Amino acid sequence: MVRVTPGPVVGLAVQVVVLAGLAATVGLSGAGWLTGLGYGIVVCRTLSRGLHRSGRYQLGPANRVTLARATLVGGVVALAVTSVERPVPVAVLVSLATAALLLDAVDGPVARRTGTVTALGARFDMEVDAALLLVLSGYAARPYPAWVLAIGLMRYAFVAAGWVLPWLRGSLPPRYWRKVVAATQGVVLVTAAAGVIPRPLMIAVLAASLALLAESFGRDVRWRWRHRPAPATVIATAGNADTAA
Repeated sequence: MVRVTPGPVVGLAVQVVVLAGLAATVGLSGAGWLTGLGYGIVVCRTLSRGLHRSGRYQLGPANRVTLARATLVGGVVALAVTSVERPVPVAVLVSLATAALLLDAVDGPVARRTGTVTALGARFDMEVDAALLLVLSGYAARPYPAWVLAIGLMRYAFVAAGWVLPWLRGSLPPRYWRKVVAATQGVVLVTAAAGVIPRPLMIAVLAASLALLAESFGRDVRWRWRHRPAPATVIATAGNADTAA
């Protein structure tokens, strides 16, 4: 049984407050409310499980920043789902997504300055990033070509491929370019959601962004392939050789 810890529970409570505020001001559909709440519950349970497995039961300062980002993403999720049924204020959605992107530049430095860099924190940060890109790409895939959704799905496809190809699993060496590409995806998708750039130019920018992401993942796949475990070598013993003879 997963032990629910105070930090994630507080995050879930804040998520409910964010959703209630959006419902009272701009309005949320029933599906938007439920999806946003479901997202918050998943974050709470998953983070609690991660803390339990790592032997930690309190959130560090950097993880608190990441949790704040996660609640903002929950608001984006609720608005994006609501937009399927009726128009939502684009300015509100873009503002929440932009705030989440800006905070992404805060949690890392906070972790390093406070000496609280952990594998859990890095994973939590990455999952929040991935969730935001998935939601924004889904939102942008309606006014723009459907292939835009590939931006948000690529990371999950990479993880799914690891279930079939074990050599794709495991940690990767730090690479600054990977972070640059990830940040670029968020900026491009928020810009697409804002609709401030002419459609033909925005499509070209989205295509270039997807190409950068594919190149980055391609590098990771190539690195994993080159460093994959060597297959076990079956060495026949002399006795086996004599038997075969």
